[in-house]
Amino acid sequence: MEDFRRSYLRLCKEGGIDAQESVLAQLHDARTVTGSCRLDLRGQSITVDTCSVLGRVLQSDAVFTEVLLSDCMLSEEGVKLLLNGLCSNTTVKVLDLKGNNMRGTGAEALGQLLVRNKMLRRLVLEWNALGMWEEGFGVFCEGLASNTSLAQLDLRNNQINHQGAAELCIALKRNSTLQELDLRWNNIGLLGGRSILEAMQQNRTLNKLEMAGNNIPSDTLRAIEQSMNHNADRQSTLRESRSRTQVLSKEIQLLKEEKSRQFLSLMETIDRQKDEMGRSSRNSSIRLGQLQEVLSEQKSSVNSLTAKLQMTEAALALSEQKAHDLGELLTRVKLEKAELRDRQSREIKKEQEDSALKEAKLLKEVNSASEKNLQLRNKLEETERRCKTQQDQIFELKQELTNTTAELKLRLAQTEERLEMEKRRSKQALEDMDGLRQKEVDHLTRHQEESERALQERILKLEGQRIQLEEELSRVKASLVTERAQAEEELGKVRAQVRLEEQQHLTSLEEKLRAVRQSRDESQNHCTHQKQTIAELHAKVGQQSIEMDTLRRRIDELQQDLAGKEQEKVAEVTRVRVELQEQIGHLQAERTAQSGLKEKIAALEREMKVLSTAHREALLDKESEISSLLERLRIREGEIQRIREDEAQRASFLQNAILTYVQGSPLAHFSPKK
Repeated sequence: MEDFRRSYLRLCKEGGIDAQESVLAQLHDARTVTGSCRLDLRGQSITVDTCSVLGRVLQSDAVFTEVLLSDCMLSEEGVKLLLNGLCSNTTVKVLDLKGNNMRGTGAEALGQLLVRNKMLRRLVLEWNALGMWEEGFGVFCEGLASNTSLAQLDLRNNQINHQGAAELCIALKRNSTLQELDLRWNNIGLLGGRSILEAMQQNRTLNKLEMAGNNIPSDTLRAIEQSMNHNADRQSTLRESRSRTQVLSKEIQLLKEEKSRQFLSLMETIDRQKDEMGRSSRNSSIRLGQLQEVLSEQKSSVNSLTAKLQMTEAALALSEQKAHDLGELLTRVKLEKAELRDRQSREIKKEQEDSALKEAKLLKEVNSASEKNLQLRNKLEETERRCKTQQDQIFELKQELTNTTAELKLRLAQTEERLEMEKRRSKQALEDMDGLRQKEVDHLTRHQEESERALQERILKLEGQRIQLEEELSRVKASLVTERAQAEEELGKVRAQVRLEEQQHLTSLEEKLRAVRQSRDESQNHCTHQKQTIAELHAKVGQQSIEMDTLRRRIDELQQDLAGKEQEKVAEVTRVRVELQEQIGHLQAERTAQSGLKEKIAALEREMKVLSTAHREALLDKESEISSLLERLRIREGEIQRIREDEAQRASFLQNAILTYVQGSPLAHFSPKK
């Protein structure tokens, strides 16, 4: 209110207008009455400037709901400015312009107000002269025809004649919101009364019409009153039907809300159980994944161990091949040595035979060379001694090889005994571990089977309940749709009947009393028919409840069938679980066997490493010895070749010396004579 007063003063200052003290006092004393803010300026003379300022203020500020401007001696221009400001107002519901002597411009402004304003509910225009100005009153009637908010209109003492009444009737035919109209103390006359009666035959909302003091005959007034009563009855029936439809709609909404709540609660429980099942399934899947990962790791480790075994076997085969090659080399060296010995012995024998022959032939000539032969024999003996020493060394090497092979065989036998002992111990440990693991697996599988059975039973029960509720919802929805269609059909029938009744009223104006009685009888019959329809609807609801009971029984039977099927499924699941447990037991046994094999393989690898290191060391020693022996043989072969060369040179020297000696001896001169 204070804001409205301030805006009023501001606009007065902006326009250079003196604010009226009476208006300010009324604004200061304005108070809230029954929840509505009232602007009461009754009996105050308001100028054009204040009207313009009030129009601006009411256009911008939405404060007042009632504006009372009766007997304010408003001018035409002031009324126009004030009503133009109220055109865009959204709060004023009551406007009182009583006793302001409005004319054509005021009526036109009122028509624009009724066209543009959508919030005005009550308009008081008593003691004005609107009917005297036909054009302005026509604009006012056009605005009233297009208005959709006005419910009460007071046109008392406005000098409305039969022409104005005709225009007003045209507006009433088009208007569908006006409920109360006061036309007392005008000059409507017989023609105006008939036109109003015709309008009332088409208007269905006007239920209160005051027509006193208009020079209208009594029969027309009675007809108008009858039409008013008919409209009142129609509106009462419509209100009852609306209230019933509202009650039914509320009940339907309540049922829908209850069903939706039940459905949401069931869905929440189902979602929770699904979440629990999902968590349990996730945990089981995670456990299975972990077991599979462990199995895959064990398989990969077993594969790696088998690869290592293959590698070790290949290395052993290579070492055996190397040892075999070395043995073959040793045998070849021995054969070469034997061949060399045979050659040497043969050569020596040949030389001895040659020397014996030469000695037999040259006994007489080789006395001087006997010493040299003795020296040569001594050298040969030394070489034979060296050969014997070499043969002794080779024999010692053979003995060492036999000793090393015997030691290796003993070590292999000891390692085999140790492996057998470790196998026995590992078998016992594995058997103990298998028993413990089997017990743990049995316990876990039992617990898991029990939890899965309980969860499956809960899921199946909840699914059955959800299916039942969905079926019930679908059936209730279908029944509601059918009932709604039936109600709409009934409403259409009622509307068609009302239209037929109206046509009958138009055609049978002469038989009014009888038509009214018939309409009352028809309305009563209609009420009874509606009651019958309601009873039928209640019967249908009872039948639907019976059908729901039968459906529930059928659902119980289906649940029992589902329980039997669930038991079968549980038996199948238990059988599959038993098979899986057997497979898991086999896999665990294989795992234990693989772990034992891994340990054995590790022990064998260690022993193989030790043996390979020992073999390598022995082979290196033997290779070093063989290389030293080969070097010695080469040195000795060089010495033998040197000795042969020396002996050949000496023999050639001896032959030359013997030949020269024989040629120079006296026997050579006598030999031809002989």
